[in-house]
Amino acid sequence: MNLTDYKALTFDCYGTLIDWETGMIEGLKPLTSRLASPPTRDQILEAHARHESSQQRWTPAKKYSDLLATVYKRLAEEWGLTASIEACEAYGDSVKDWPAFPDTAGALQYLKKHYKLVILSNVDNRGFAASNTRLGVEFDAIYTAEDVGSYKPSDRNFEYMLEKLATIGIEKADILHTAESMFHDHQPANRYGLANCWIYRRYDQEGFGATMNPGEMPSYDFRFNSMADLAKAHQEALRG
Repeated sequence: MNLTDYKALTFDCYGTLIDWETGMIEGLKPLTSRLASPPTRDQILEAHARHESSQQRWTPAKKYSDLLATVYKRLAEEWGLTASIEACEAYGDSVKDWPAFPDTAGALQYLKKHYKLVILSNVDNRGFAASNTRLGVEFDAIYTAEDVGSYKPSDRNFEYMLEKLATIGIEKADILHTAESMFHDHQPANRYGLANCWIYRRYDQEGFGATMNPGEMPSYDFRFNSMADLAKAHQEALRG
C-alpha cells in the first residue's frame, strides 16, 4: 500500500484542514469569560463535542449554523448561564472566522497536482464556502451535511459520497479518506472498507478534544501529524 496508489483524497475539513478547536474556544469566550472557575480548554471542547454529537443525532437535517446555535444554548445551560438568541446565532455564524491550520493551504496546493480533492464535511454550504477561501484550492467535489441531510458518522454520508463520486469516475478503491476524527471518519471508513489516512492534529495532546471518544480505536493505513507531513511523504513516495 502506497500513497501513490490512489486517485482521490476525500477530506474531513474541520479538525483536519480548519482549526475548529481554536475557532470554538474563541467563539465561546462570551460564555467562558463569565464563569467564576472557567473549565480547561479540553473540558470546553469535550462539553462541546457531547452537545454537538447529541444534537446531530436528534436533528440530523438541521443546518450546521443553526445546530451550533443550539449547542451554544445547551452549553450556557450546562454552565448555569443565560444566552440571548442573538449570542447563540452569532456563535452559529462563527464558522467563517475559524482559521485554517498554517500548513493546510500549501499542502493542498501540492496534493491537487496529484489527486482529485473532495470534501465530506459536517457543515452547511455557506459555512464551507467561507472556509474554502482559507484553503487555497478548488475542490473537485464538496459534500456537506446540508447536502445529505445527516451528519457523520452516519452511514448515509458515506453512501452519498460513494454514489456521487462514482458519477465522476472515482470508485471506492481509488479513495484515501483523510481525516483527524476517529469518531466521525475513521470508524465509518473502516465499516465501508475505505483506505484511510489519520491526520493526528492532537498528537501532542491528551483526549479527543472536540470529537467524541470512539471507544475501540479504528484501524488506519497511514498516519501523519499534519497535512505538511502527508505532502512530504507523497513526495518521498514519488521518488521511490
